[in-house]
Amino acid sequence: MSAGRTIKVLLADDQTLVRAAFAMLVESAPDMEVVGQAGTGREALAAARGERPDLVVMDVRMPDLDGIEATRLIVADEDLAGVRVLVLTTYDTDANIVEALRAGASGFLVKDTRPAELLDAIRTVAAGEALLSPGPTARLIARFLRSPSGPPVVGGPEGLSEREREVLALVARGLTNAEIGETLGLSPLTAKTHVSRIMGKLGARDRAQLVIVAYESGLVTPGTP
Repeated sequence: MSAGRTIKVLLADDQTLVRAAFAMLVESAPDMEVVGQAGTGREALAAARGERPDLVVMDVRMPDLDGIEATRLIVADEDLAGVRVLVLTTYDTDANIVEALRAGASGFLVKDTRPAELLDAIRTVAAGEALLSPGPTARLIARFLRSPSGPPVVGGPEGLSEREREVLALVARGLTNAEIGETLGLSPLTAKTHVSRIMGKLGARDRAQLVIVAYESGLVTPGTP
């Protein structure tokens, strides 16, 4: 997103009080506005089509249509290109989060995250910068991602250079471009360029898909520091 632009947020959660609390928090940020609310996955899909938000904060467990399927439908809708989904879950060990990432969610966060962290998460995902909750992400991927569920969502890392494979491994561990640059002795801009080139080579939509590729291909393995 361009600097200075207001982030349009759609809130989807089946608990009215939770939505109200999130709405107050989002509206308190000078760079965000709530453009819609939904209590079911089907309502979230309809609201996304009607409001064209920059980002949907999506609960996993909702009636009528769950958050995973709603995410899948939003991401697959060509008219909603550019709409990103940040999934919320009650527990960071929820296996459904992996399915949400497979469905196209750009990141996830646990519901007990501090308010400031939620706002930062919205900004991060809206900007396409990084997958959220890197610690829980690693545990979830290690535990669930390699279970039988079809082929990887995009291409494998075989055609990447050694440097690109290093960058991909760091992306999979949840590092931002600045952190990748610091780790590898690169500028943040150079790190960003590497990430963009990797996405192009693999046909990945965002960094969440890069995480999936890294683990499914074995480039990053459970327990790797």
